Amino acid sequence: MAGKRVTLADVARRAGLSSTAASMILNGRPDTRLSQDAHDRVIRAAAELGYRPNLTARGLRTERTDTIGFISDVVATTRFASGLIKGALDNAHAAGHVLLVLETAGEPQREAEAVEAVLDRQVDGVIFATMRSRELYVPPVPDRTRVVLLNATNEQHPVSILPDEYAGGRAAIELLVHAGHREGILLLGHNEQKESGLFRSMTVSRRIAGIREVMAEHELTFLAEESIWLWEPDNGYTAMTRLLKRHGRGIKAIVALNDRLAFGAYQALAEAGLAVPHDVSIVSFDNDELAAYMRPGLTTVALPHEAMGRAAVDAVLDPERTGEILIPMPVIERDSIARVS
Repeated sequence: MAGKRVTLADVARRAGLSSTAASMILNGRPDTRLSQDAHDRVIRAAAELGYRPNLTARGLRTERTDTIGFISDVVATTRFASGLIKGALDNAHAAGHVLLVLETAGEPQREAEAVEAVLDRQVDGVIFATMRSRELYVPPVPDRTRVVLLNATNEQHPVSILPDEYAGGRAAIELLVHAGHREGILLLGHNEQKESGLFRSMTVSRRIAGIREVMAEHELTFLAEESIWLWEPDNGYTAMTRLLKRHGRGIKAIVALNDRLAFGAYQALAEAGLAVPHDVSIVSFDNDELAAYMRPGLTTVALPHEAMGRAAVDAVLDPERTGEILIPMPVIERDSIARVS
């Protein structure tokens, strides 16, 4: 059985001082007007007794616990978006804070329980994170609790950290244009006509808007647009096989809306005897881990998950930060785009 927790009073008794004096010394107060000997006795007593501050009690006094709640759907249990947590953990540690991570699998009851758990621990703020960007329902949180949405939005809570998808979409097309591609460009994952009136997410809409704006600026049109609702490798492979039968060697470049679709496209192209990038160039999005392992390596516009996680902690700690905070999507250039002479 664990022994009784060592209290501040125990430390003060061993040091021969009042609890108030011991508290001032342990909290680093510069104006204690106590002797060096008193300071030394308190520090020595705390070390000998194994004293640890009661952060909950301190939080009640100071209204700060140096703890941030991090509530997510499946960010912690899936590889894809784990950078969100890593960035948040690193920045919280650098700021002298503890990150309390809770996973809910997106279940409303578990979300409500998670909120209760972090509020019971008097956290300084709560980050609500989602693996895929979406409008998120947030259970009731007291007005005094700072709330930041990470990779998500909510009308009641205006502070949200999002990737700059619009600029990312523009960057993908600019890569192809800079390499000289003007014809035979295929959009894999979205069809404007077929998906008219349908909603995927705000960030996907911005990605596609950026793509289409640059195409229009350069007076380019897509050879074909393929609607794919689930952006998974099998669906990319199936769609690409069908498009190759229809357009054959007329396809010169592919804009895949994520790396998993691009992976499926690679397989279909190889089966058709076409080489990337010699025959067909490909640019994609997300910088999923598999993008670096594909051969040739896949050029992609990355989701800046770690930078987003760091920005979420900054936003919790700085009440002046408000509204949408857009994090740039870096271009990761590998070997999947050929220059057209």
